[in-house]
Amino acid sequence: MDGGVTGLSIIAARLSGIPLGLFLAAFNAPFVIFGYKKFGREFAFLSIVGIVTLAALTFVHVPHGFTDVPMLAAIFGGGFVGVGVGMVVRYGGIIDGSDTVAVLIDRATIFSVGEAIMAINGVIIALAGFVFGWEQALYSLVAYFVAHKAIDATVKGFDESRTFWIVSMQVRDIGKVINELIQEPVTYIKESDPRDHEPHGVMLVVITRLQEQKVKAAIRAVDPRAFIAVTTAHEVIGKVSEDSLHRTV
Repeated sequence: MDGGVTGLSIIAARLSGIPLGLFLAAFNAPFVIFGYKKFGREFAFLSIVGIVTLAALTFVHVPHGFTDVPMLAAIFGGGFVGVGVGMVVRYGGIIDGSDTVAVLIDRATIFSVGEAIMAINGVIIALAGFVFGWEQALYSLVAYFVAHKAIDATVKGFDESRTFWIVSMQVRDIGKVINELIQEPVTYIKESDPRDHEPHGVMLVVITRLQEQKVKAAIRAVDPRAFIAVTTAHEVIGKVSEDSLHRTV
């Protein structure tokens, strides 16, 4: 069982006997129109391409999958669905009308696209329990828990970097050590000055996850009392110039 508008289309096709692809196109049309008004022409065009492709492929759907084990189907199917939906959403389109609502929720609230889709699909799958049976509905919930994680990972990016904010009286020394250790430039936000009311310096560096422990150890070796705030950077665009090694803002 699928969720969202696709899930409603599956239920309608099952109850009526009309091909699934026709319901997919009809039920998603209002969301494409809404998306055109809200997000623009490109969003609508990409969404039409995705929805039409999905609807067309249902007419050549293979009746038997790779496994007959429901749990394996739920886990791997959920993963593929999540990556597919995440790629489409990340690059500006939808393949399900509920994705439009999820994108709006993501932009207007603290909830992510994956969390919004999970909530919407929970309602749809609960409804499907009356049509297909509760065991299938429970397997579908497993699939969409996996899909929820895969959507967020795909939309935000797999290559999560780490942003280090370092407060220390020895930011220049720490910066030199980081430069030598991982060959990454650092940005000095504020210099250390014992004469200031707030004498500590502040610096910024963006590194990969694999470099995190190595950089922490290097900072502690220079200044055991340094204050370090580590945040996750889901996407890093561009590269700091070499001038940043010597610039103070």
